[in-house]
Amino acid sequence: MAENAYANALQQFDTAVSYLNLKSGIVEYLRVPKRELTVNFPVEMQDGSVRIFTGYRVHHNTALGPTKGGIRYHPDVTLDEVRALAMWMTWKCAVVGLPYGGAKGGVICDPKALALRELEKMTRRYATEISVLMSPQGDIPASDVGTGEREMAWIMDTYSMHRGYSIPAVVTGKPLAIGGSFGRAEATGRGVMITALEALKRKNIPLEGARVVVQGFGKVGAPAAYLTEERGAKIIAVSDVKGGIYNASGLKTREVLQYMTAHGSLAGYREAERLTNAELLELDCDVLMPCAMENQITAANAGRVRAKIIAEGANGPLTPEADDILNDQGVFIIPDILCNAGGVTVSYFEWVQDLQSFFWGEDEINERLRQILVRSFNQVLRVGHEHQVAPRMAAQIYAIQRVAEAMMIRGIYP
Repeated sequence: MAENAYANALQQFDTAVSYLNLKSGIVEYLRVPKRELTVNFPVEMQDGSVRIFTGYRVHHNTALGPTKGGIRYHPDVTLDEVRALAMWMTWKCAVVGLPYGGAKGGVICDPKALALRELEKMTRRYATEISVLMSPQGDIPASDVGTGEREMAWIMDTYSMHRGYSIPAVVTGKPLAIGGSFGRAEATGRGVMITALEALKRKNIPLEGARVVVQGFGKVGAPAAYLTEERGAKIIAVSDVKGGIYNASGLKTREVLQYMTAHGSLAGYREAERLTNAELLELDCDVLMPCAMENQITAANAGRVRAKIIAEGANGPLTPEADDILNDQGVFIIPDILCNAGGVTVSYFEWVQDLQSFFWGEDEINERLRQILVRSFNQVLRVGHEHQVAPRMAAQIYAIQRVAEAMMIRGIYP
């Protein structure tokens, strides 16, 4: 990774706290993670050899409640990346008013290169290694890049086997059959759609026919695309890791999703032109939804971005330098900690349902999600107006203020 995500997170934090009158000790405490666990563990591979994997679990802050955050499987996972994502999770939970602190986990691996049994053994061993931190009241992992319902089921089962009884509330993003929640699979993408619609209203851009571009047509980008299309917008381009497809008159995104599911990529889809991921980011559009990985828009390409609104479905898709350039161009950026908070919000609903063994219907979940995100969107804009700052800085200021206030009220132990 060319950019250091943790350096970016700290740069954003340092700028945000300059607007707040916080004690220096509180600022210093919020700059660093509360605890970090690095684990190196053996897994027996299919050929009988033993391979050592390295994994991490970082808790950034616990002032508002137990820590919450996903587990990422990717070859490029680093401790600094996990630190950054844990910090962003603290702000994300605070900005939408959830009783959580931020955490993140990761294992350095390519999950696609592992056989199914190897992946399961690796997941269960990693879960065992980090179980010293996990509990429904202490640290609740979830899925992230490279993980999904299957891995969450393995983690929940592993943790439960150690305790001798089923504990569904220890992870979120599980299959429905073992305590998962309706609406969870689409939740992050739905949140991107909800916040993008609010931004279109603020920019006085009609939703009907609004041109939308989605980078990363996966767990977040695909639902964001088809849910936005179903409300009247036109999805003119989408992409996966290998490149994108473009159709000026609009793509039928559910058909595209069926094609991608069947073929494993967008390559060969006939109802559109091919284009690169770099070209896709620079298309003329009303809304750009970067839903892939960090650091996609940097100082190098930000000047060529022609979107009026950027809805950050991914974590940290813009670097601080790109932020400055795009803010100067008048682009309305919906920051990641607000835009993609739909996932953790419905994870919170899942956790609450598991704790009380009482489950809600999908319509109720989607409506509760909409209310929380619209309220949070308006609060962030209010803070932005008060401090005369762009939405990202406003979201950070609002979130940091909430966490700092909780810390001040709780005091320092002992």
